Amino acid sequence: MSEGRSFMDFDALNAQAQGWIEQVMLWLQSPVFLAQLAAIGLAIILAPILAGLLRRLIPVLRTAPTPDANLFRARSIIYQTGQFLRAILLVAILALFATALRSISAFGEDWLVKIAQSLATVFLVYRAIRVFLADPFYRKVAVYILVPLALIIVLGYWDEFTSFLNATTVIPMGDNPITAMTLAKLAVFGSLFFWLGSVGNKRGQSAIRAQESLDSGVREILAKLFQIILFIVIAFLVINTAGIPTSGLVVVFSALSLGVGLGLQPIAANFVSGLIILLDRSVKVGDFVMLEGDVFGRIKSINMRSTTVATADGKDIIVPNTDFTENSYENWTHDSPLQRYEVDFGVSYDTDLDALVPIVRDAVLAHPDVLGDPDEPSVEFRNFGDSSINMCVEFWCRGIDDGPNKFTSDVGFIIWRTLKANNIEIPFPQRVNHQAPAPKK
Repeated sequence: MSEGRSFMDFDALNAQAQGWIEQVMLWLQSPVFLAQLAAIGLAIILAPILAGLLRRLIPVLRTAPTPDANLFRARSIIYQTGQFLRAILLVAILALFATALRSISAFGEDWLVKIAQSLATVFLVYRAIRVFLADPFYRKVAVYILVPLALIIVLGYWDEFTSFLNATTVIPMGDNPITAMTLAKLAVFGSLFFWLGSVGNKRGQSAIRAQESLDSGVREILAKLFQIILFIVIAFLVINTAGIPTSGLVVVFSALSLGVGLGLQPIAANFVSGLIILLDRSVKVGDFVMLEGDVFGRIKSINMRSTTVATADGKDIIVPNTDFTENSYENWTHDSPLQRYEVDFGVSYDTDLDALVPIVRDAVLAHPDVLGDPDEPSVEFRNFGDSSINMCVEFWCRGIDDGPNKFTSDVGFIIWRTLKANNIEIPFPQRVNHQAPAPKK
């Protein structure tokens, strides 16, 4: 029985293959089919020729613009578009040939050219994604989403596809359920609006921070308020564009509230702490801070969740905003950039301290970064050491002794050179060993 069925299947496949072969032979004998095939071949030949000609005639398609060129952004887009100019011309030429074939009564058909045009359109979308999206993740997402959508559209199944999405209910909500189409719109318009929002946020914050007439703390507050308001507006635009009903918003906000209650308290706390930091201005961008655990550096940025502290060795330390509202820390430049520093040194017990003080003080004061106000350098006695009289120089400078500033190091060198030049001994620990006499025999 199975052997007879296999022979029947083979006969059916053979008959079907014979039918296909006969159909292809009929097409190859048909002037209409051959005309369409010739049109496709001619379009494939003409597209690269015309693309090369346009690149030679139009400089902006041939050479990438320099950053200082006029209309740099527009020129860059035109130049990038030129990288898939052949695909654009192929689609355009196939569309022109399809129209020409329909208008000629001897042919009157363009179905094969339409199929070729559809495939060329899908290839055009793929090339545009490869050129305009540099990030590998976004490029992969766009290829997996936009290319299938383009294929559905060009093959004429768009209406059936949208009807299927509209008919698929994800969350039943009375008369206005959330369907697969709603989620698709939410994903598409959400990605688009939030990408535009991120670009607008960067430019808006840069414009606000460029206002030198405003205090730095005020600029940071306005920048963060601009960011918050912008993304709230974008969120409502996305929701309205996706067609989510008001009742759906209640569900979404309820889920968010539950999420905050269960696991998002740290994020919410850091967000609120960031606002508190900006409003009370206890910390602002540019301040030099020292946190618990010997973490120190300049405040580089205050974000919605964390604060970035840039260290002198080129590292960025991400600190939760709650560390500035719940823990103690030192802000060295909160009210004034002036800082007092100390350098310890020792001299021998034979030194004339009364003569030493003005010599060292004047030498330190000669340093260009050492200030005479609020106080001049002060040479102070500390204690009597085992091998030296321990002294100290206190002096004021503008800025932090870190990174490009070497205040204490420079002053240490000045003290060493001054002592050497005045023949003042810098002692070092000495030990005297006494050997007991050998016992008499």
